[in-house]
Order: sequence, then structure tokens, then C-alpha cells
Amino acid sequence: MARAVTSRRKIINTVVAWGIGFLIFFPILWIVILSFKAEGDAIRTPIEVLTAPWTFENYSIVQARSNYSMHFFNSVVISFGSTILGLIIAVPAAWSMAFVPSRRTKDILMWMLSTKMLPAVGVLYPIYLMFIQLGLLDTRTGLMIVLMLINLPIIIWMLFTYFKEIPVDILEAARMDGASLREEILYVLTPMAIPGMASTVLLNVILAWNEAFWTLNLTAANAAPLTAFIASYSSPEGLFYAKLSAASVMAIAPILILGWFSQKQLVRGLTFGAVK
Repeated sequence: MARAVTSRRKIINTVVAWGIGFLIFFPILWIVILSFKAEGDAIRTPIEVLTAPWTFENYSIVQARSNYSMHFFNSVVISFGSTILGLIIAVPAAWSMAFVPSRRTKDILMWMLSTKMLPAVGVLYPIYLMFIQLGLLDTRTGLMIVLMLINLPIIIWMLFTYFKEIPVDILEAARMDGASLREEILYVLTPMAIPGMASTVLLNVILAWNEAFWTLNLTAANAAPLTAFIASYSSPEGLFYAKLSAASVMAIAPILILGWFSQKQLVRGLTFGAVK
């Protein structure tokens, strides 16, 4: 029998949850506030910043100085493109590990996860030289390949977890009805794992959108995404806090809106199979 929760305990839990949520969200809120302040007001004390006049000047300056639409387009292509490439490889890989028994499955999964522990700077130089030789430097295709390989272990791990929750009997019934391997994956397995696959896509789009190390080191101008757009407002002369805040808001706003509208699907997918 479930233990009853008192009203006092509910109030305390609610206050603590809101407090933690505010602490996590406060940096974003402060960036939004600074983006509407003049450059001289942005470096004052918090009280002076809040009481200073509000202005849209920073956004107009950022729009005039930078090609925001190009950076935005590059981010969309790179993040969604790398995720789609990852799914093409990860779905068959996760299917084979989930439904074809092997004693090495756990070892392979752990090996893939261990690649995330490697510092990215350790492989930057050889990848940089390879990109020069292959003509992929400062191209959207090159960044899609790199980000796909970086996030591929996460995609496979998540899909493997979701596929394991699907009863094997359903797939065996499809095989008995004459379904080929391709039809089994496309028409039986994939529709049943849509909640998990949707959360996988959303999470990896967010990871690719926020990736800064590779996008800053493997691009210059043509394929530069919004992370490079933000970095362009850091100069040897110093940080322009107000303009940097405006550029940051313009860069994170699309992914925040996407996350806000897809949060139910994301939570549903992340908890897929947790309760039977």
C-alpha cells in the first residue's frame, strides 16, 4: 500500500523543485535580460542592470553584423542531418544486438560507451588532417559525419534499450507471415518503437545543435553553425556582454522552443518501457 503524502510534504517538495528549477534556468534568464540592455549597462551591478532602460539595439546590431540566417540554416542541416545518418546506422545495429543473442553484446555496448570518455582534443589533429585531405574542412557534410560518429554510441544505446522492451514473439509472428528483414524493421519494429525513437531524435538534435568544440575547429565561414555565430562576439578587445547575450539568445531560442513543444514526447520516450 502506498504511503500517504501530507500536504506539508507536498508544499515542501514543490518549493524545493521550483527553487532548483529557478537556479538551473537563472543563467538563461539573465542572458535574456542582458540582451535587452545597453553595452554600458550590462557590466553594472545586478540591481543597476535590472533598473536600466530596455532596448532592442543589440539585436539590430547583431543582425546587421552577422548573417544569422546562414548560421541558422547550417545548424538545422548539421543537427538533423547527423541525427538521420545516425539512425540509418543505429537502427540495424540496435536491432541485431537486441534480437540476435550474442555473448559479446554487452562488451560491444560498453566499448561504444567508452569511446565517449575519450577527450575530443586527443583526436582533433588526425581528423583535421583527414578533413583537409578529403576536402571536408568547413563543409556541412564533414560536420554531419563527425557529429554522427560522436553521438552514434548514445543513439545505439537508447534504441537498444527501447528495442529490448518489444516482445520477440511479435517479430517471430511477422517472420512466419513471410516478412523479410527489411519489412520486419520498417513495418513492425519501427512503428512499435516510435516513442523511443522520437526521444532519441530529439535528444541527439539537441546534442548536435549545442556542439561547440568540433564546429569551432572544423569550420571557418561556409559551414559555421550558431555556435560559431556566438563565438564571433568574443574578441581580443574584450567581451561585448550585451551583444554576446543577444547572439546567445538568438542561437538558443530555436532549440528551446523545440524542446518546450516536444517535452511531453521526450519524457514519454525516455520513460518508454520503464513501467510494464
